[in-house]
Amino acid sequence: MAQKEASVAELTKHFEDSTAVLLTEYRGLTVAQLKELRNSIRQDAEYAVVKNTLTKIAANNAGITSLDDDLKGPSAVAFVHGDPVAVAKGLRAFAKAHPLLVIKGGFFDGNPLSADEVNKLADLESREVLLAKLAGAMKASLTKAAYVFTALPSKAVRTVDALREKQESAA
Repeated sequence: MAQKEASVAELTKHFEDSTAVLLTEYRGLTVAQLKELRNSIRQDAEYAVVKNTLTKIAANNAGITSLDDDLKGPSAVAFVHGDPVAVAKGLRAFAKAHPLLVIKGGFFDGNPLSADEVNKLADLESREVLLAKLAGAMKASLTKAAYVFTALPSKAVRTVDALREKQESAA
């Protein structure tokens, strides 16, 4: 009994500390395949095989009830502490290579996710790519601004020179 309470407390903490939670079914996967999956997403998530009843209690303790219906069959949860997009991509890529892995749904940013929404999340570009694109756009804007600021004084100088020449030729 105390062991179950400790497990629920630990799972509740995982739910509370995670930026996202992605629920999968792993029926038929080998231990080696599960280890491969864990290693592939380790940088951004902790992947744990869970007991459905304890997980349901822990999720409810953390205020998440949307996973209740999906907690059937052999379940495993990716507790995301890094980039949710990278984890969704990792799970989807693994599921393509190993069709026995089924993405059941998840929870992200206070909202439940269906399996389709997890796949849409995987379609997004990673945080690093988006930041790089933003930095590139900002750099381009700064370059244009610098050009405009340097062009204005030089244009003014050319205009003053042209006026001076015109006055000198008129005199």
